[in-house]
Amino acid sequence: MDTMNQRLERAAGIIEEAMGLALRFFEARGSIATRTKGFQDFVSEADTAVERLVRDRLAAAFPGETVLGEEMGGIADDAYWIIDPIDGTANFLRGSPLWGISLGFVRNGVPEIGVVAMPVFQEIYSAAEGTGLLLNGKPLARDVPFKEVQVMSLGDSASADAAEVAALNVGLRHAGWVVESIRSTSISLVFAARGIFDGHLQKLTTMWDIAGGVVLAREAGLDVRIGTRGETGIPWVAAATPELMAVTETLWPEIAELVPAELA
Repeated sequence: MDTMNQRLERAAGIIEEAMGLALRFFEARGSIATRTKGFQDFVSEADTAVERLVRDRLAAAFPGETVLGEEMGGIADDAYWIIDPIDGTANFLRGSPLWGISLGFVRNGVPEIGVVAMPVFQEIYSAAEGTGLLLNGKPLARDVPFKEVQVMSLGDSASADAAEVAALNVGLRHAGWVVESIRSTSISLVFAARGIFDGHLQKLTTMWDIAGGVVLAREAGLDVRIGTRGETGIPWVAAATPELMAVTETLWPEIAELVPAELA
């Protein structure tokens, strides 16, 4: 049986190949086919092509293992790979470098392996239990220069309740945090893992958006909590430093009901 490190290395290699394909589409983004899935929710030819490549490589590297993707579907069973081929498609289409490719492996509801690529920067972040955070295969310690600068990321999906998000935004600002929203959950989690952000909070998300990034955040030493909204089954995520998490618990009491990294 493959060790966790071997599985992580293979997964990172798959995402490295996918990164090259995604960059070719990014350079030709003015001419690729796109369609709208919902309000401010887009899918491009790049999304489907990258997901197809990752699926093909996963099938070869891990025969018989379940795969779920944002664009091509699948099932979430007890253990499965989950793909977000282009996280931040709107950013991708507008020419922003803040988009990524996310791949996670989830076992019994908990993300176990995570890989997130930032193709424009030629960076691949990866982690599994006990590895620590890796950048392009090498250990990367979380570094926080100017700790007095309190900055975090708040996810704002088009499907989220705008009033709920606004209330959390205002509460965090009053507590002293600068609140960013870069419209790519996996990249926001990378920035939290690296120390660029003190954390990332999102009241409504999807497992394909978070599965890769939460492993990075957890291995970087952040407090990571994943839950679901009531009976809807829709996930939320909080990944933060102890200071940010303590403030957030007063503004968003549901997160205090979970111990770190457990799925409700």
